Amino acid sequence: MIDWQQIDTVLLDMDGTLLDLHFDNFFWLSYLPEQYALAESITIEDSKIELRQRYQHQSGQLNWYCLDFWSKELGLDILALKEDIQHLIAYRPNVKQFLLALKTRGTKRILVTNAHPHSLQLKLKKTDLHLHLDQLYSAHQFNKPKENIQFWHDFTSAEPFDLERTLLIDDSKAVLDNAQTFGFKHLLSIQQPDSRQKPKPCGDYRAINCFSEIMPQAKTT
Repeated sequence: MIDWQQIDTVLLDMDGTLLDLHFDNFFWLSYLPEQYALAESITIEDSKIELRQRYQHQSGQLNWYCLDFWSKELGLDILALKEDIQHLIAYRPNVKQFLLALKTRGTKRILVTNAHPHSLQLKLKKTDLHLHLDQLYSAHQFNKPKENIQFWHDFTSAEPFDLERTLLIDDSKAVLDNAQTFGFKHLLSIQQPDSRQKPKPCGDYRAINCFSEIMPQAKTT
């Protein structure tokens, strides 16, 4: 599926790609609505309806990923609430083995996430993911999400790479569509970002369920 002889750099999404999306889905769709219902003295169902509408208004925007925005918007300490359920933060299968195999080949491993820096730090503290990567970037450093094509223009100024020899792995079709428009040659999606939910459609993109499917072999001399 991947000709590793053609790849020098791998850009990796975090939530739903390297880490199980269950933590994030449970937080935004279940735990936060419960806490917001308590704070506002409304039913959980009404809370879910209101939050769903608020989410939709911010979809595809940097605010959707911004803990500071949601803390101010909802009057809740979003980071503290995330810390309440941090035990749910977990790797997807064979991630560490895959990242080690890339290192052994000398392939550069770069995290490119939309996650807010506070959320990123929480997950790094819980998983030690940073120990298995060469560089880490949050879209908040560029003031725009990966769904915005200008993000990639700004990102390449900070971290130059060869579009012809770079693989982007991301579970978001919107992000992959944008990257394809930008000119990425190698794109890969994730079939089941959330281990508690069914696999999702990936459009026309090649997709994997487990990193064992594309595990690179050591270079031969």
